[in-house]
Amino acid sequence: MQLRELEWFVTLAETEHITESSIRLHISQPTLSRALARLERKLGVQLFDRNQNRLRLNKYGELFRTHALRALDELHSGEERIADLVDPDRGSVSLGFAHSFGGWLIPNLLIRYRGIAPGTSFELHGDACDSVVGNVRQGQIDIGFVAPQPAADDLEWIPLGSEALCLRVPPGHAFEGRDRVAMADVANEPMIALKGEYGLRQVTNQLCLEAGFDPRIEFEVTELSTLNALVTAGMGIAVVPAAHSGHTSSAGTVPLSDPTAFRRYGAVVRRPGPSGRAARRFLEFVTGISQVPAHVGRAASDGAPPRILRTSPPTAWPVPA
Repeated sequence: MQLRELEWFVTLAETEHITESSIRLHISQPTLSRALARLERKLGVQLFDRNQNRLRLNKYGELFRTHALRALDELHSGEERIADLVDPDRGSVSLGFAHSFGGWLIPNLLIRYRGIAPGTSFELHGDACDSVVGNVRQGQIDIGFVAPQPAADDLEWIPLGSEALCLRVPPGHAFEGRDRVAMADVANEPMIALKGEYGLRQVTNQLCLEAGFDPRIEFEVTELSTLNALVTAGMGIAVVPAAHSGHTSSAGTVPLSDPTAFRRYGAVVRRPGPSGRAARRFLEFVTGISQVPAHVGRAASDGAPPRILRTSPPTAWPVPA
């Protein structure tokens, strides 16, 4: 069954007239008649009822037309998506990211990139860091933004910066109002944390290990909004990103004094990189940002407190459609 014969059938089903269809398709009547006969032999049924020189689409023809239109629409959509990938100014890029980056890092990157390629569209997927890395590895998303750096030899890591971590405490807690708190001071405190597959949980576990204790995790959650709500309700304390809290001096948060109280974040892609030109162009933009310390604010190698790419978003983030 040839694609052009499928298109001819759709036209014939619309007109139900050989002569009119042949004129519209710019082919001869015998050519169209032979194509219809081949299609009906292939399917084993007649698609039209014949009445002298007139055709009438029957129940088999109605059914086949539905599927033919669907198939042609899918092929057309495929052609458009290929065209988008070839043209980076109007292509599509799929991004995966840790949920906490959805409020500042991802909008920050998109609004800056929009000035370079305003026609590029994005598919955004927030998830646990382990899931993001797995989706990049499987080719389900083009670029992932995670923290900390995953242990994956088959993936390319592009460091972007470091984000300070702080302690979120309930109202009236003994730590509230302090200038700084050391992780060792929270050894006996009930804690709320993300589940183990989330990067922030892995960093929290490492901070507790360095402070010499195993964390008392009372609740495991999958969203920072739930974590913050539980802390506010007095169910425990939690380690959170400073960018998510708005600022390290915001109500309910206390800076951590530990020199390693930050997480390095970056982009991860498959080697040798995304296949689509639009994704490759966006990756070049991200890589360029990673090479500009003034914008990125990476932590110094001597362990100095890291700066943050952006700690609070503007009131609205226009994301390309």
